[in-house]
Amino acid sequence: MKESITGRVGRIVSSSVNALVDAIENVAPAMVMEEAIREVDAVLDEVRVELGKTLAQKHLAGQRLSDNRKKHTDLSQKAQIAVTEKRDDLAEVAIAQLMDIEAQIPVLEKAVTEAGARESELEGYVAALQAKRREMREELVLYTKSEEKSAATGSGSAAVPADISAKVDKAGSAFDRIMEKNTGLPSSSAGADHAGKLAELEELARQNRIKERLAAIKASE
Repeated sequence: MKESITGRVGRIVSSSVNALVDAIENVAPAMVMEEAIREVDAVLDEVRVELGKTLAQKHLAGQRLSDNRKKHTDLSQKAQIAVTEKRDDLAEVAIAQLMDIEAQIPVLEKAVTEAGARESELEGYVAALQAKRREMREELVLYTKSEEKSAATGSGSAAVPADISAKVDKAGSAFDRIMEKNTGLPSSSAGADHAGKLAELEELARQNRIKERLAAIKASE
């Protein structure tokens, strides 16, 4: 059975790179670390694609809900006019449609609510995975520096090259395609430059949250 996204995120975030390396014998630690980072990237892609689908579903359900509410208001007014004009036959037609709409509205409201909850959950997964990826990269850098130092002093093996550049976020384009296909909204993707700016924006938002937490701690003293 394929592991669920929730299970994979939980396993990755709770795992320890050092424990993973220690558990595998006769394998270069740097290679193990790189593979762990690649798995985080892969799960991030999956989570973002799922987030794109969820946002599309939320948009469509919300749009349908809004249309039904407007139609309900319009039909209610028309039914009242029909009654005033003593056209019970027309009033009955309007009432029948009102009843159909009223049956759909709670279902659509539930769909919007559930999509919103799923959206928050997936956004939390993205944040947790990004944090875990930063942690893994820091451990890899420290390991590589240690190996380079050992190699320079002749006390260890040559360092394993580990220039792990940040991946361009492939999920960004997948996200945009899903949104454009399901909602009709234009894609905001503009290639690698756009993906790089998105990554910069995410980091800027993270730094802002750090400052807000710091301000909150100072304010509570």
